Amino acid sequence: MICFLQVLGGLALFLFGVRTLSGGMEKLAGNQIQAWLDRMTGRPFKGAIFGAAATALIQSSSLLMVTMIGLINANLMTLEQAVGVMMGQEIGTTLTAQIVAFKVGDFCFLFIALGFLLLDFVPGRDSREYGEIILGFGILFLGMNLMSGALKVLADMPLVAEWLASMGKSLPAGVLAGAVATAVVQSSSAITGLVVAMGISRAITLPGAIAVLLGANIGTCVTGLIASLRLSRSARRASIAQIFINVAGVLLFLPFISPFTTLVARTSTILPRQIANAHTIFNVTVSVVLFPFVRHIARLAELLVPKSASEETPKLTAYIDERQYRLPQVALTEALRELNRIGEITAEMIDRGRQALMQDDMDAAQWVLEQEGEFLDPVCVLLEDFVNTLMQGNLSVSQQRRCFQLKNLITDIERVGDLTENLAQAAEKKVAHSVPFSPQAMEELDRLCQHTHRTYVYALRAVQENDQMLARRACRLEDEFDKLYLEARQGHIDRLNEGVCQPEADVLFVESLRNLERISDHADNLGISVMRA
Repeated sequence: MICFLQVLGGLALFLFGVRTLSGGMEKLAGNQIQAWLDRMTGRPFKGAIFGAAATALIQSSSLLMVTMIGLINANLMTLEQAVGVMMGQEIGTTLTAQIVAFKVGDFCFLFIALGFLLLDFVPGRDSREYGEIILGFGILFLGMNLMSGALKVLADMPLVAEWLASMGKSLPAGVLAGAVATAVVQSSSAITGLVVAMGISRAITLPGAIAVLLGANIGTCVTGLIASLRLSRSARRASIAQIFINVAGVLLFLPFISPFTTLVARTSTILPRQIANAHTIFNVTVSVVLFPFVRHIARLAELLVPKSASEETPKLTAYIDERQYRLPQVALTEALRELNRIGEITAEMIDRGRQALMQDDMDAAQWVLEQEGEFLDPVCVLLEDFVNTLMQGNLSVSQQRRCFQLKNLITDIERVGDLTENLAQAAEKKVAHSVPFSPQAMEELDRLCQHTHRTYVYALRAVQENDQMLARRACRLEDEFDKLYLEARQGHIDRLNEGVCQPEADVLFVESLRNLERISDHADNLGISVMRA
């Protein structure tokens, strides 16, 4: 009984180590992974290479899957491209088995001690993330040591020994055991680690280990499918594609298990390494064989999960998704993308508001009003709710700070939309009541509109690129606006006194100047936010 509990405890430590290691790598490379994913998935082959490298690097296929589903929902990535990444992902996951096949012995305690020191006693964000990675390695190997030690004792028990022998003799029994175990544990990495630990303790034969590994590939599909049932159709299509890849791979290998076992046995004289090599050879071969059929796999998934009527209607948001909550770094990056998107719309609203005022363009005024009511306001509400929910999770100090910054940025951009709406409404009143503006007033108003638009665009770029120089430039432009604003106000007073400007134009002109001044102030807020970050 004690040995059984030790195996369970070792398995739990192994899983905790993998997650700690993965968490550290995600924090270290999360933003870069997304940027690379955007650039590298234009073709399935490039996507496959990226999927293999990224999964091997961060030891987290969930980060890639969540990001890919978000990009598919935003129409920035096709299912075909995602299937290409999945092929590479299958190869990248084999690194876990290769790592744990090393026998580090008591060195695991050195990793744990070093990781803990970096995590708790060395200042700096990077040192904490490296500490998390090293601590994850140590805990992972400690779990392996516990499992292999207990399995040596368990393997000597007659009933356990008989069951393990049956898996080596009966391929279906081994495959079924691997599938069921993975479906229960909901982690193929855990089962792979357990099988390697069994190899270290000589508790399983190579044929039995291969059978369990094949079953684990099927079992992981079951957990993915169950998880995707309550998610979007894009998630279900991705899950169907993954099921097809894994199940087809197992079916392809089943007739050749005997020669495959013989081949793997020649790759090393050490059983744990043979098991790790079997896992690698299987996944690499399946990906290579099925890669020419990427397009067909994507089409099959789309046929099995067709588009719904609601899916044909475009979503208001393009990037944020509730699946991202469990990966805060991804969620923050996607929230910033959504913010940049509404920022670009508000910049265009300023330009169209200028057209409406200067050229009496009522189509431009109507466009501004529609964007404000039907797009900007609802998206800002959804984005702020998303950030508020994210803040309730387990975030680091820097992530909490980023959330507060995003909330302030959302407020500023939403206010810019409101003020631009005021410009459009002023243009409508100007046309409806045939209010004349003098040529000098039109010239000054146009100059201020263009200056405001330029200031706001620089501020948005500063936010998008996190560029301090652009932020400072936006703030300098805002200072220049204040001078131009005072000159325009004084010029307007002079024209009123001279009788050049009509009294009925007074209110509309002054209100428009104030709206532009407030837009410029919000642009200044964006710039200051970047400089303080």
